[in-house]
Amino acid sequence: MTIPESIGQQTCRDCLAGKDLGFAIEMAFQPIVDIKTQSIIAYEALVRGPNGEGAGWVFERVTHDNRYYFDQACRVKAIETAAGLGCKEFLHINFLPNAVYSPETCIQATIEAADLYGFDLTKLVFEVTEGEEIISKSHLQRIFSSYSAHGFQTAIDDYGSGYASHQWLVELRPHILKLDRTLIIDIDQHPKKQQEVKQVRAQCELQGTRILAEGIETEAEMRTLAELGVRYMQGYLFARPEFKGLPPVEFPSMS
Repeated sequence: MTIPESIGQQTCRDCLAGKDLGFAIEMAFQPIVDIKTQSIIAYEALVRGPNGEGAGWVFERVTHDNRYYFDQACRVKAIETAAGLGCKEFLHINFLPNAVYSPETCIQATIEAADLYGFDLTKLVFEVTEGEEIISKSHLQRIFSSYSAHGFQTAIDDYGSGYASHQWLVELRPHILKLDRTLIIDIDQHPKKQQEVKQVRAQCELQGTRILAEGIETEAEMRTLAELGVRYMQGYLFARPEFKGLPPVEFPSMS
């Protein structure tokens, strides 16, 4: 991919100001928990409209022409807002791989934003989203390699629902693999789903990838996943996303 000259010259302040985006964005945050230590270990930044409109409202306004600026604006807004809220945990930021023309250019904008707002760069986790078909696996591998080389962690989101497969897991070797809600829903009642999670967890352990289950809504799902060895979780059972806030968690009983 060749990066346009105008994009190469922009700064994180341009993204924050909404340069060439055409609409304003804000962030909501949802906690990611460690059920073993009963603690919040991270927050995921989720894009919202300026008045709390949902992600659907936002993505209706993302086009081929503004998706690069949108991707950059999201990471800058996430870092700015999380820093302003005093977030000391890891911060998960979703990114659109097809909008990353040059990993190094995006990284420089990210570093600039973290420096500007005083956020710890070692606390950033970049999740590849399911929102668009991945054009090139090799391009995504370059992105992951560049991010890892700069000390950022990487994650594959929505595993089990779309493009992501066992081959992607093995070849990309993300720091974190997020199991999609489709694998999690009523897992306590589905031995086949339980067996699939066991197999994925075995591969993750083999290559040093942490497994995280998202979309957990019931205590039965939580307990079953815990019995399967899944330690990190996210979902409405623990907390719903909070608009421009870091929600606390009341942990359900594990017994």
